[in-house]
Amino acid sequence: MGRITVRRPVLRLSTTGTRGRRPDTLAVEEPLEIRVAGKPLTITMRTPGHDFDLVAGFLAAEGVIGDARDLATMRYCADTHEQNTLDVVLAPDVPPPDDSMTRAFTTTSACGVCGKSSIEALRADRPYEVAADQVRLAPETLAALPDRLREAQRVFDRTGGLHAAGLFDADGGLLALREDVGRHNAVDKVIGWALRQGRLPLTGTVLMVSGRASFELTQKAMTAGVPVLAAVSAPSSLAVELAEDAGMTLVGFLRGETMNVYAGAERIAL
Repeated sequence: MGRITVRRPVLRLSTTGTRGRRPDTLAVEEPLEIRVAGKPLTITMRTPGHDFDLVAGFLAAEGVIGDARDLATMRYCADTHEQNTLDVVLAPDVPPPDDSMTRAFTTTSACGVCGKSSIEALRADRPYEVAADQVRLAPETLAALPDRLREAQRVFDRTGGLHAAGLFDADGGLLALREDVGRHNAVDKVIGWALRQGRLPLTGTVLMVSGRASFELTQKAMTAGVPVLAAVSAPSSLAVELAEDAGMTLVGFLRGETMNVYAGAERIAL
């Protein structure tokens, strides 16, 4: 695993006129090239760590794989000096990604749906019937999640520069947490963990994210069978529309004792 943090000198200034140099800890951002059977598929900017989860979650969200049995092997490529190229071999009965997907992928740490050609295609990718999930959550359980997420963000404590995604059960118990410079990468890492553990679909769970609830994060949660997506910040209009279409519960501005429920309010036990 590559470095997650680095130390760099920084000039610290104050409006009172004080100044001085000191070392600061930064979150690492490096490219990861994803290959399938030796063929380049995409390059994503990520924080090193849990790369196998990241790639598995990415491929699941794009509909390339559906469970752990679809992955034959994953390994870092021996022809590179650092662990920044990962090659995936799919199971014999799994078709490779279409060539059009390879051409469409341009992935940064801020972009999560660039491999899809249309919003209609995203909305059509529903391997699980999320609307049928009968989980119900107390508002108090949801309200406690941001603090539990923050308490588990060990790298954020050192850098202040990472997003987080946490998967919780219906009682608020933390199942998995991943951090990354990219919001969508953190979610892919959680979903990839679940896929590799044989836990898809993620029935009866809550996916808590540290930023806003964008369309791509809603799509990824839907693809993994997550019934409830919660965020400390705002959702986008398309995120709300997709959640309503899919029968998901979407909660935003989850801070302190208050929250906004944008879709699926029937799952909140009032």
